[in-house]
Amino acid sequence: MTDTASTPTISPSGFDLTPPTPVERQRLEADLSREEREVLLNHGTEAPFCGGLLGEKNPGAYCCRLCGLPLFKHETKFESGTGWPSFYAPIDEAHVKGIKDTSYGMVRIETTCARCGSHQGHVFPDGPPPTRLRYCINSVSLEFVPAGGALPDRLGRGDRF
Repeated sequence: MTDTASTPTISPSGFDLTPPTPVERQRLEADLSREEREVLLNHGTEAPFCGGLLGEKNPGAYCCRLCGLPLFKHETKFESGTGWPSFYAPIDEAHVKGIKDTSYGMVRIETTCARCGSHQGHVFPDGPPPTRLRYCINSVSLEFVPAGGALPDRLGRGDRF
């Protein structure tokens, strides 16, 4: 039997998806604002048209605010008119996990960071080609890194494009 705890899970794009240890997670969570904590940890939603990344149009990557895993590229961002940053595809399908969400009397697919499990938003089947998906993501769940900038390496794993 193989000890999977010591073998990192690597995404197709080369990122370590091994979840943070309890000590790492405690350190990451201690750095969150009240609103970030509500959305990322308690599955909340920021108000529409209020997020700081809604109007971001510069080249770069959108990373998980909690652990730093890159989730979306600027090339896949589009204006959906919903009031939240929207993307039609993740950087790597292995970086975003979909979970059935039946809260509020409806069935949706919640999106979480595949590494740390933090709540990002939801994905809907009404996006543009080529995927026809709309990843509707909370700005506070993301950290924008301009093209050429260093990815947040909050877990010391040497993440880089």
